[in-house]
Formats: sequence, C-alpha cells, structure tokens
Amino acid sequence: MDLAMTTLFGGFEPAFYEAYNDIYPFPKNYLQQWEIANLYPLLIHLNLFGLSYAGNILHTIRRF
Repeated sequence: MDLAMTTLFGGFEPAFYEAYNDIYPFPKNYLQQWEIANLYPLLIHLNLFGLSYAGNILHTIRRF
C-alpha cells in the first residue's frame, strides 16, 4: 500500500524504487497491485474533492 501510494501523484525518483527493489524484489505484477491499491485513496479523494478523480477510478475498475 505504501509503495503504491508513492505513485499516486507522480511518484518518487526511479532510484528510490530501484534501491527498494534491490533489497526487497517486487512481484512480477506489482504495477497492477499498486494500481488496485490506489483505488482506496482515490475513492477518498473523490469523496473529499469531487468528480475530478472519477476518471482514474473508472479506468482502474474497467481494467480489472
């Protein structure tokens, strides 16, 4: 969840993810896992800040 959250609004430098992956390798489907994990914070943002987040939510739901 924490790593997924880092990608929600732009992400960190690639070196961060590379260093993390060197110590604790990501699973093969980590990008999909992160996208699903980001649904929860996106739903919160939808509730708090409005429909501008709906497109990202619907896109993820349709993919999975």
